[in-house]
Amino acid sequence: MSLTREVPLKPDQSALLFIDVQNFSAHRNGAEFKDLTPEAFNANYGWYFSQLEERVIPNMQAIQSAFRAASVEVMYTTIESLTLDGRDRSLDHKITGFNVPKGSWDGKVIDQIAPGIDEIVLPKSSSSVFVSTQIDYVLRNLGVRQLAVSGLLTEQCVESAIRDACDLGYLVTQVTDACLSYSQEQHDNSLRAIKGYCRQVTTGEIVAELKGGADG
Repeated sequence: MSLTREVPLKPDQSALLFIDVQNFSAHRNGAEFKDLTPEAFNANYGWYFSQLEERVIPNMQAIQSAFRAASVEVMYTTIESLTLDGRDRSLDHKITGFNVPKGSWDGKVIDQIAPGIDEIVLPKSSSSVFVSTQIDYVLRNLGVRQLAVSGLLTEQCVESAIRDACDLGYLVTQVTDACLSYSQEQHDNSLRAIKGYCRQVTTGEIVAELKGGADG
């Protein structure tokens, strides 16, 4: 039998991971945008927020509901330092110049997909969740072998997580229309670049797959 990435999710060995869908970068009042004039905000992030609010967040809500209904683990990672001043951040984050302080509003998952009381949230201070958290240890303890990924930004933290998860032996499914970047071009380029590492499906496809598995 030949090996393939095109493997439907098995609920008892799967998890859904939302990446950086947090107030810092997914809320109009997030710190990422706080110093911008309304004109600069609209010019640089108008398209992004229209897509996020009208299409991508509803898709995230749909897959969150479907995974919960199928009794699949739903997890989250957010950019958030372990300290108030961010001294524990990666060098890259220090050079970039942003810090999401420990316990801050900016570090919280957005209300629209707020974590359930017993769902796992892992703060990270690097692009890849597999570098600055114990997610690999946690996933293995949960018996997870297949990881579905949704989040922000497609070509940055999402792509980093997919590559690392693959190298660590997970089968990864990217929900393409539940990811987003600051432009359609960046998003599309990333999907093409990462395609060789993961299975790519739409929100409708993954919801139908989970429902079919539950019905079966």
